[in-house]
Amino acid sequence: MPLDLSGTTIVFDLDGTLVDTAPDLAAAANHVFGLIGLPPVSPVDLHPMISRGSRAMIEEGLRLHGVAKTPDEVIRLHELFFPYYADNIAVLSRPFEGIPALLDALLHAGARLAVCTNKLEGLSRSLLRQLALHERFAAIAGRDTFDVFKPAPGHLTGTIAMAGGRPERAVMVGDSEVDIATAAAAGVPSIGVTFGYTSVPVRDLNPTAAIDHYGEFMGALKTALEVSGEVVRS
Repeated sequence: MPLDLSGTTIVFDLDGTLVDTAPDLAAAANHVFGLIGLPPVSPVDLHPMISRGSRAMIEEGLRLHGVAKTPDEVIRLHELFFPYYADNIAVLSRPFEGIPALLDALLHAGARLAVCTNKLEGLSRSLLRQLALHERFAAIAGRDTFDVFKPAPGHLTGTIAMAGGRPERAVMVGDSEVDIATAAAAGVPSIGVTFGYTSVPVRDLNPTAAIDHYGEFMGALKTALEVSGEVVRS
């Protein structure tokens, strides 16, 4: 029988966890590089920076091109990123395989769902809306939703509270060291996904459980809840 997840809050990171956003993020970064006469950077080379934010992607692209810019110049280039990205946020970005069905199954089992991301809240809502995922989430908290953001634990605990849940009955799902560290700091068990954008293998970050695809999620969730001391009913 399926798990009874009544009272459980499951919080997902966005980029590299729920949605493969790398193609559109890289396109926006390459748009900025093109404005200053630089050739495109391979999306794969920008993957490790995605969890650190769009400014880190700009800085990494400049480094790969061997171009030095002052902090003020980087800020100006970063400002050019957002209009293009906002207009092209869901051109190639797609949910990872199995996500819509999984979210529906979790909701059917009684879970609350939330998003905790270092993407700006407005961009996060726009992306999820365009992908027809937004209505499944009780809370969507971005980098600018609270006074703190990941890896500060208050970003995660604030998201859980916004969804109407409690940290002692929550699980964080993410793809990066930022996500796993945030969950650990908040005292929340974590599920690491191995197909995201971190340069460090997720299992090396010691999440509570790890999955290679979303077909493994329910088993990992049961493990995470048991480790947290939750009674898992089925």
